[in-house]
Amino acid sequence: MPQLERVVALLAQQGIDARLVATTAPGSATSQTRHEIEAGCDVILAAGGDGTINEVASGMLHTQVPLGILPGGTANVLARETRIPTNLVKAAGELPTMRPVRIAAGLLRIGASAPRSFLCMAGAGLDAEIVYHVNLDLKAAFGKLAYYVGGFSRAFCPLSEFEVVVDGRRYEASFALISRVRNYGGDLEIARGASLLRNEFEVVLFRGKQSLKYVPYLVGVALKQAHRMSGYTAVRGRTVTCSTIRGERIFAQVDGELAGQLPLTAEIVPDALTLLVPTAYLAKERSLVDVPACA
Repeated sequence: MPQLERVVALLAQQGIDARLVATTAPGSATSQTRHEIEAGCDVILAAGGDGTINEVASGMLHTQVPLGILPGGTANVLARETRIPTNLVKAAGELPTMRPVRIAAGLLRIGASAPRSFLCMAGAGLDAEIVYHVNLDLKAAFGKLAYYVGGFSRAFCPLSEFEVVVDGRRYEASFALISRVRNYGGDLEIARGASLLRNEFEVVLFRGKQSLKYVPYLVGVALKQAHRMSGYTAVRGRTVTCSTIRGERIFAQVDGELAGQLPLTAEIVPDALTLLVPTAYLAKERSLVDVPACA
């Protein structure tokens, strides 16, 4: 809280009248955001991780109110993607220089549950299995390290492949990443052709029924050579469905948080949200957005 109070004081120095609104329960940020917009708030600043940002964004869809990011979570994927400083105070200091841009959002439906929006990515298969088994106490203490520990703990476990349909094209995979951003967890670039400025997902698929198969995949991703590997597929699309082939239990995640089990459907919602981003990021992204993905 002291750091957030420093942010409010800094914004006041910049002529921005800001006040703190604490979330009251998991999922409450969506309705609280709607209430603030209805009360006349003209900018919403989300302080937290990607999960909190998703909740806030869900309350802002199809409004003209800009969303500003004050990173405070484990991976801060959206902040890292847009080159926003991961320090709260530094990010707040750059807010007056940021530019608004309209972006699409993803809409995710899992089974019969209510749809939920996401700005960064959803995943099914191996990464969601790791999220399911992650030690929450370890995550609270050491952040992203908990996911690496969880991944190594699954190294010798068998994997189930499932069906993925992207704009009517059918594939099979044991890990499907449905992404709006290039970076994954803030450390790796998996969806290298993704962009927040595109009205489509970059869908990255990996095949393999043994977790050890992912060791060379990880090396390939780190070296930016995964696209040359057998078992790797990357396609773009606006609608994605993932469903089991033999009725296995296969998990799904949204931005590092467990979301449920397959089946799932993801679709693009164009012109969904106004996001405040650094000028340099916007200029670079606009110069790249029409360039084909690397071969």
